[in-house]
Amino acid sequence: MIKLFHNDMSVCAAKVRSVLDEKKLEWTGIHMDLRAGDTHKPEYLKLNPNAVVPTLVHDGEVIIESNVICEFLEDAYPEPRLKGDAHETARMRLWMRRLDDGLHVAVGNLSLCIAFRHQHLKRTPKQMQAYLDGIPSAETRERRRKGIELGMESPTFQPSLDKWDALLGDAEAALKERPWLAGKTFSLADIAYMPYMIRLEHLGLEHLWARRPLVAKWRQRLFERPSYKDGVEKWLNPKYLELFEAQRPAVLQRMAKR
Repeated sequence: MIKLFHNDMSVCAAKVRSVLDEKKLEWTGIHMDLRAGDTHKPEYLKLNPNAVVPTLVHDGEVIIESNVICEFLEDAYPEPRLKGDAHETARMRLWMRRLDDGLHVAVGNLSLCIAFRHQHLKRTPKQMQAYLDGIPSAETRERRRKGIELGMESPTFQPSLDKWDALLGDAEAALKERPWLAGKTFSLADIAYMPYMIRLEHLGLEHLWARRPLVAKWRQRLFERPSYKDGVEKWLNPKYLELFEAQRPAVLQRMAKR
């Protein structure tokens, strides 16, 4: 009834897995190897022409875009409820929209500049050029090229970090008024940010909440939920965690210069 095309380390897939767990829904997973190009295969492109994960198939109907999938699951399976009243729901959607409006790209860029670039640098020049040529957007292609070649010295790195610094500043202010991002109710907004908050930690960027105690406490409450354990934590790939950990000294040195 529910089929999810996903990837273990994808932050977007992780949020959908967490919603499925909160709803106690049974689902069948098809794991996609992003480095092997599974999402670019013709049969998958018929489902998701954007060549990304996740993709949900529900009773034969295809739903794409992670935030859309999360809201679909909330509408299709309203219990337990993962949104508050009308005002809270509006705030919930605004928090989720910020991910789509730049924060998701920013964390992807931080991940590339700090860690994933080292995977790409193992490619031959021919393989690297083929990878870059396969990126349809000229803007994205150039951003990734700079991230791979220059790492944390890429001109795209600091703006990406600044986006998350600003977001968490806003979150600290919001959490002074209410226990969760959108209000008194734990909602899809909180779930949407769960995998990003652990990714920032893995990248060695804990300074982003070191001076924000309410954000730090909110993170801890997120990580204590069973849906974090089952939707995010149990899928963390040890090889990627080792890659992140290997770059921690360089990140700490870079952050000390700020």
